[in-house]
Amino acid sequence: MIETHDVLADLFDQAKLKSPTRDYVSFSGPVPPLPTKFLLGHAGAAIVAAAGAAAAHLWFLRSGIRQRVNVNMLSAIAALRSDYYCRVNGKKLPDHRNPIHGFYSTKDDRWIQIHCTQPHHRDGIIRFFNGIDNREAIEQSIAKSWNAFDLEEALTEAHLCAGVVRRREEWMQHDQAKAVAKLPLFDIIRIGDSPPEPLPKAGRPLSGIRVLDLTHVIAGPVGGRTLAEHGADVLRLNAPHRHLHKQQLVDFGHGKRSSYVDLHDAGGIGQLNALIKNADVFLQGYRPHAIAARGFSPETLAAIRPGIVYVDLSAYGHQGPWRNKRGFDSLVQSVSGMVDKETTSSNSLKPRHLPLPALDYCTGYLIGFATMAALARRATEGGSFLVKLSLCQTGHWIYNLGLNEEKIASENCRLPEYEDLQGALIDDQGPFGLVRHLAPIAKLSKTPAHWTHASSPYGTHAPEWVT
Repeated sequence: MIETHDVLADLFDQAKLKSPTRDYVSFSGPVPPLPTKFLLGHAGAAIVAAAGAAAAHLWFLRSGIRQRVNVNMLSAIAALRSDYYCRVNGKKLPDHRNPIHGFYSTKDDRWIQIHCTQPHHRDGIIRFFNGIDNREAIEQSIAKSWNAFDLEEALTEAHLCAGVVRRREEWMQHDQAKAVAKLPLFDIIRIGDSPPEPLPKAGRPLSGIRVLDLTHVIAGPVGGRTLAEHGADVLRLNAPHRHLHKQQLVDFGHGKRSSYVDLHDAGGIGQLNALIKNADVFLQGYRPHAIAARGFSPETLAAIRPGIVYVDLSAYGHQGPWRNKRGFDSLVQSVSGMVDKETTSSNSLKPRHLPLPALDYCTGYLIGFATMAALARRATEGGSFLVKLSLCQTGHWIYNLGLNEEKIASENCRLPEYEDLQGALIDDQGPFGLVRHLAPIAKLSKTPAHWTHASSPYGTHAPEWVT
């Protein structure tokens, strides 16, 4: 059986950091039996612990003092769907899914997933099907007229989000899978020279570190939130015209300040350039060519601000024919064989995703971990760094951890519910009202993780650094 400590040690090896011993990182409680064949308990706990241990390492570089990190296994699973446990004034966050989103049976008796949780994606699907705004009618159109791979290609060409449910063997023959298989879980690449920037004495591991968060859906915002819980000044930026669900504002905004900056406007581009000059971390989830076209490539930022840590997040990876393809956690699960494995394991007649969005959340905590590893290198050796991650690389990593061979019994295997986690929840009073949510999961003995202020709507703060 896999050991969570071994998974943690592998993460530190990939970051070229010395792995913390069991004296300094521990896991409490058993791995809960989950309704999945994938080892999500081990994966989630190891990645959450890695982020906590990286913060402890930065604290050691500041102070010379080591500290212990503990992760509770049940809380680590909850961390992989934290928005589920969030309550605003006693109420659950609204469900943002719409009826058109989901799986469809095709003319050639396969399944395709259409992803349209965002309003502009939903509107695009309606246009694609000639104005049909009815799931049953779209189902009939697809079943009558479309083979799976033809529809996937047509939707991709229309800049919409879809993926055929593939068997793992099929996926591994795809050119994108072959490209991703050659990649590590994440990259930390030195892209420029600059003097070392030692961390001054301060009260928290990331005190004084300034982070620009230009991400939108789960993985990127969780990465910024992880940095904020260890003291970073995280400024989250969004264009005024972009729609965001309440989950993206409330549960992923803890500890961040939130501003509007419009990159379609010359004034907005100027504002962002001014912010970059005094930033330490630039976290973005745009497709690589899109952000570079506006003047914000990694190389450009390394010239503007030597010593920057540029974090580049994508869906399918930075190599291969799908490197610019739009994607989300659930779509990566569908195309890469994870959905097929979950479906056959459960004897379901209809495709089934993982029971929680593990690719998104694990990638989010990996962002925190890899960013702190890059900051540690900057403090000791100097340089500007590019950190590259993708949902697809995380999915491959989870798949390659192996599978749970025990029988999944529905009466025993379940995800933790809100009532199971009362000791792990905290309250914040802020612009949204009283928000009850998960506290930081990794417990540090000397510098307890916490968020300094409640989440807030975009436009609440000016797009400037706090002096």
